Amino acid sequence: MISARGVKKSFGSAVVLDGIDIDVSVGEVVSILGSSGSGKSTLIRCMNGLERLDGGRITIDDFDVSIPKQLAEARKRSATVFQLFNLYPHMTALDNITLAPTKVLKVPRAKAQAEARALLDLVGLDARADAYPAQLSGGQRQRVGICRALAMKPRYLLLDEITSALDPEMTAEVLNILGQLARTGTTMVFVTHEIEFARTISSRIVFLDKGRLIVDLPTDEFFAADGGMARPRIAQFLSKMRKD
Repeated sequence: MISARGVKKSFGSAVVLDGIDIDVSVGEVVSILGSSGSGKSTLIRCMNGLERLDGGRITIDDFDVSIPKQLAEARKRSATVFQLFNLYPHMTALDNITLAPTKVLKVPRAKAQAEARALLDLVGLDARADAYPAQLSGGQRQRVGICRALAMKPRYLLLDEITSALDPEMTAEVLNILGQLARTGTTMVFVTHEIEFARTISSRIVFLDKGRLIVDLPTDEFFAADGGMARPRIAQFLSKMRKD
């Protein structure tokens, strides 16, 4: 389980997270929604230890991400995919995927390559294993990024607005892959502005506003007229997102 308790984070005088409590169990798909500046991406960065907490505690399978030695163990159990791919430009798709398993998990190179090729086949990129990032479209690069995360065999996949830099066609490619992963039981914490997609794949919806957790509800209840939609702030947010 990923467990966040009383999580606080500020940048200067700006309070970005103000006492957040969330639990994510294996097999769940939890979408985090909210307007820009609500703290969604910061929460993901706190979960993977990229931002230091100002208060509270986050554990991944009981490993505290605020403690360096425990953070290393937590990172073996979770993997993050970012919105801007972060692939190594001088390495092929295959090498980008096999780097961490061979260096961190000490997987033999031949086994790591075989597993990487199977992942590329899963996302329809088996023929592009030897291509460099500059030779791939944005959607293809993001799919390689997802493969790189999955190659570490994480219990939890953290996804931070991974379609925000893509055009609609590329977005559809990536969302299709995430839908497949959700159906196989992959645990995901998904920061997104793709409302209808979140509605389709999520087991729960978490809504943040100005650094505070407003609701944490099962998806059907969140979108119900007498559930999350009964809250004016959520109704306003969803109305604006659908117009956009």
